[in-house]
Amino acid sequence: MIASARHLTAACALWAALAACGTAPAPQAAQTARRPALAAPSRAPALAPVFAHGPRTRGRSVALTFDADMTADQGARAAAGERFDNPRLIAALRRLRVPATVFMTGRWAEEYPAQARAIGRHPLFEVANHSYSHYAFTDDCYGLPTLSRKRMRADVERAFAAFRKAGVRRTVPYFRFPGGCHDRRTLAALAPTGVTAVQWDVVSGDAFATDADAVARQVLDEVRPGSVVVMHCTRSAAPVTERAVRTIVPALRKRGYRFVKVSELIGAAARR
Repeated sequence: MIASARHLTAACALWAALAACGTAPAPQAAQTARRPALAAPSRAPALAPVFAHGPRTRGRSVALTFDADMTADQGARAAAGERFDNPRLIAALRRLRVPATVFMTGRWAEEYPAQARAIGRHPLFEVANHSYSHYAFTDDCYGLPTLSRKRMRADVERAFAAFRKAGVRRTVPYFRFPGGCHDRRTLAALAPTGVTAVQWDVVSGDAFATDADAVARQVLDEVRPGSVVVMHCTRSAAPVTERAVRTIVPALRKRGYRFVKVSELIGAAARR
């Protein structure tokens, strides 16, 4: 995984100042990206498997993923007018007919149930779990509040419950750690939930970005066959993502790439 110091600094500022935008490269995530694409250790205790990218084949598949972030304690900010959603981005993906996986927090689904329901019912999209609270699962994760180990499984299950309550139909058993921060202890805590932890190998740099062209260049420079690209579906924290996507999609299609959901990449990896 390659990301400039400028992009990492912006992402760190995001969590320290806003504590709302879902993922940026963490040391644990970088280590995961160097492991096999899908690994389920057999030693006890059982660990949730980790997926970072699909097969590096000539099929040129790429998965765009979008984190719909909102922490458990941000209701007052939403009530005051801060927008944690991005309906124009979802509309652009629909117009461009781009399949995508949306990693949604349960708190986001509670705040925007109609949007969560529409995303979850559209055949282009699948909804995956990004925790309920968007609190960190490890210490020292970009300034996020930290969950205790005993609350980790409940937080994940609470998010799935929030999706069901909102009427989300298309959910998949995938989980993205807030901040991407995880270790063996957290993977063991989540093993009983049956989820696969989904990381990424391409950082878009859209967190707090103001230059859509720079975000597009970052993605276009790093994409490889089987890549998982991490982006955000949060207007207040990632305001140029929709414009960047409108550049990224035709450029990658011109290179022969096709867009798939994470579930397709995981399925391809399992068949190898």
